[in-house]
Amino acid sequence: MSHELVIEAGRAERQYWKDLWRYRELFLILTWRDVAVQYKQTVVGILWAVLRPLLTMAAFTFVFGKVAKLPSEGDVPYPLMVFVAMLPWQLFATSLAATANSLVSNSNLVSKVYFPRIIVPAATIGVAVVDFAISFVLLAGMMLWYQFVPPLQVLAVIPLTLLAAIVALGPGLILCALNVTYRDFRIIVPFITQFGLYISPVGFSSGIVPDKWRLLYECNPVVGVIDGFRWAVLGSMDCPVRALTISFSCAIVFLLLGIGVFRKTERTFADVI
Repeated sequence: MSHELVIEAGRAERQYWKDLWRYRELFLILTWRDVAVQYKQTVVGILWAVLRPLLTMAAFTFVFGKVAKLPSEGDVPYPLMVFVAMLPWQLFATSLAATANSLVSNSNLVSKVYFPRIIVPAATIGVAVVDFAISFVLLAGMMLWYQFVPPLQVLAVIPLTLLAAIVALGPGLILCALNVTYRDFRIIVPFITQFGLYISPVGFSSGIVPDKWRLLYECNPVVGVIDGFRWAVLGSMDCPVRALTISFSCAIVFLLLGIGVFRKTERTFADVI
């Protein structure tokens, strides 16, 4: 069988999105590799996926629930309210950090062979999704402990999980592109996630936010995702339609912006990295 090699200026650019489908197996391989590295032949990865949300929940419950005596939502136990919020937040924060550092961590692969580089940051979200699944099993155990039955809209968790990943992917692509050239951005990512943790309704209910600040508060795209999770899993509040609309809009805008920035700088990655 004969093969024809075509070398044509700009051909790779025109075929870029088709190449994403052609290299779909590479996406699966990179995803599986990251998950295997995290969990294979070790208990630390699994324990960390369990302990991190549990310890954060315990700290937030003590500080906000016991010391500050902030109210829970309805009759939901405060630890359960916090843990439900921890799931989407953990997915967002882990995905953002992983995508931002993905190209630098895979510099040997990026500099040697051609493939659509956007596959690398997208594939790193797999580890965050596995962590999320492990934590969700723990959440089910907590709900049994508190004898709390989820409402019918619990299936909305599936699209909300996808929304949380997309909210992280857009900014992650921007930070990923910048991190290749300016390595100082790796210091900024932990600050973003740490700061975002306290301005997002993880340790407290959105119900305590005054109405005059509510719209500004909901401009944080993570707010809609977290409140959506609490509505879906706990049924402790009405569906946050406006917050979810803002989150979805921000997710799409940042995703398009992230793809634009990433594609604009992608051709220089192999030389700079």
